[in-house]
Amino acid sequence: MYYHVLLAAFFFVGFTTHAKKPLFEILSDYDQLDTDEIHDKKPLFEILSDYGQLDTDEIHDKRRGELFYGDTEFGLIVTSGNTQSSAVKFKGSIFQDLDNWRNQFKFDSLLKKDKNTDTDEKEKSAERYFLSLQGNYKLGSAAESFFIYSEYEKDKFGGFKYQTSLSSGYGNRLYSGHKNTLDFDMGPGVNYQVSDDDLSESGFLLRLALHWQRNISQRTRFNQTLSSEKSLSGLNSRLKSETSLVSQINNDLSLKFSYLYRYNSSPEDNKTNYDGETSTTIVYNFN
Repeated sequence: MYYHVLLAAFFFVGFTTHAKKPLFEILSDYDQLDTDEIHDKKPLFEILSDYGQLDTDEIHDKRRGELFYGDTEFGLIVTSGNTQSSAVKFKGSIFQDLDNWRNQFKFDSLLKKDKNTDTDEKEKSAERYFLSLQGNYKLGSAAESFFIYSEYEKDKFGGFKYQTSLSSGYGNRLYSGHKNTLDFDMGPGVNYQVSDDDLSESGFLLRLALHWQRNISQRTRFNQTLSSEKSLSGLNSRLKSETSLVSQINNDLSLKFSYLYRYNSSPEDNKTNYDGETSTTIVYNFN
């Protein structure tokens, strides 16, 4: 009984802490109005929905000119019994929206350990780090831009010690509607990769990226991102796809369900071409 009371109090406080007007004041306003005044007043459910999540464009417009804003997410998985393993996922996005430039910094990390039944000790089975930086220079149209993109990926169990690339080109918002947006980037670039055998290679590539966002409701949104780096020099080509569903808990916290698919065209002989990752994480929004 006490647990449920504390849980209800936690969500009540979390819901009202960052509100424009405390929730108890809104509710007390309704308690003091008669029936006709309540009918003339904005419906309570609409007022409460104002505390829901802003879409991406509204967040960018609201934070334009600020130094930084964005989100971080964290997930932890621990299993015991017949299978003993632990996995930690830490990811984040940081944005900056200025008069002429829109910048974005992303990082993603995954560490997983499984128990070795022979030695009875935990050993690393996955360790990956990813960093990317993109700057979009706004052209005459608000939807068009010139982009510069760079990324670095280190995956100890992916067949390459690390891979890095640099590209630039044209970006455009292909579609912008009430609930859907579709963004597109395309341009040439160069890549550099080092295999597990310390063999380094470099070449040219063509980068293509798509991002689709659909606002399902005031508090829930669907995201699909797809990026491809096609080697023009006969080296490894990469494809990455992330499908996610984000549901807001309160102004600062959200719950995210996602599936990440990563493909390498030319991995090491003892490695598979693809990796799949399903995760559930808590997202903290600092915007």
